[in-house]
Amino acid sequence: MTPITGVEHRTTKHTPDGEVRLYLWEKFAGSADEQRGKPAALFVHGSSMASTPTFDLTVPGRPDSSVMDWFAARGFVCWCVDMEGYGRSAKHRDIYCDIANGAADLAAATDYIARARGVTSFHTYGISSGALRAALFAQQHPERVSRLALDAFVWTGAGAPTLEQRRKKLPEFLASKRRPIDRKFVYSIFERDHPDCADRATVDAFADAILALDDSMPNGTYIDMCSRLPVVDPAKITVPTLVLRGQFDGIASMADLIDFFVRLPSPDKQFTVMNGISHASFQQKNYKMVYQILHAYFTQPAPVYTAASH
Repeated sequence: MTPITGVEHRTTKHTPDGEVRLYLWEKFAGSADEQRGKPAALFVHGSSMASTPTFDLTVPGRPDSSVMDWFAARGFVCWCVDMEGYGRSAKHRDIYCDIANGAADLAAATDYIARARGVTSFHTYGISSGALRAALFAQQHPERVSRLALDAFVWTGAGAPTLEQRRKKLPEFLASKRRPIDRKFVYSIFERDHPDCADRATVDAFADAILALDDSMPNGTYIDMCSRLPVVDPAKITVPTLVLRGQFDGIASMADLIDFFVRLPSPDKQFTVMNGISHASFQQKNYKMVYQILHAYFTQPAPVYTAASH
């Protein structure tokens, strides 16, 4: 098997408050000079963890726990970025770090990748609030997104059990820019919907990786998801889009997601329900099924015939 290489990068996002340093992580198979022309995958993390715990996790005895390694072994150049306020990216600004700020982080990150690697379009995957960030980024910069995958996505929030519970704490989120996290909180991500979907060893490794980088998280995405939805307009997301919905995920109702899906203008779209999955799909027992669904969409051949809608 060709060895997988990881490369750290940093870039600057320019804001009215000054420069913000962002951390990017790249993985690929083979040498750096062999990467030109390969498809690029951009992975976008959620509200309560930085990028590498989600997308480059190592779990002893659990093969292919790193989705970046799995895709790199299949010919992709893989990227992830810590949003401002998370992980190895800057945390000095006194801001909530909301969905819109995350979309701006993705714009800055892809600006850098274009300069450093010559890549201008990405197969883009986002999970939970990362799906909202990715969707807003695709809405604002469609030329940079070749295919979009939205996992654990929510549109209006109507009928979402998780958000109904989370809204009870909205005053707490508004009162502080950040909220503390600990191991118990990480476990709650897997316990709230259907506990049997993930094994304890994987959740322990995930918690270790998250807490090695952060002991608190920005509140902006929680505030957006509790009180400001919708933050994207499906009619303005023109790129090919895959909506991934875990069987047990409580972050959105099925009706909310289907309503979003039918409004997407591209005829190249898919809606997939993932059997035995709750919220954090790459850390679930059925993670390889998720990889396969995503890989199939990212490698789908271009149609030989297209026609205007009647």
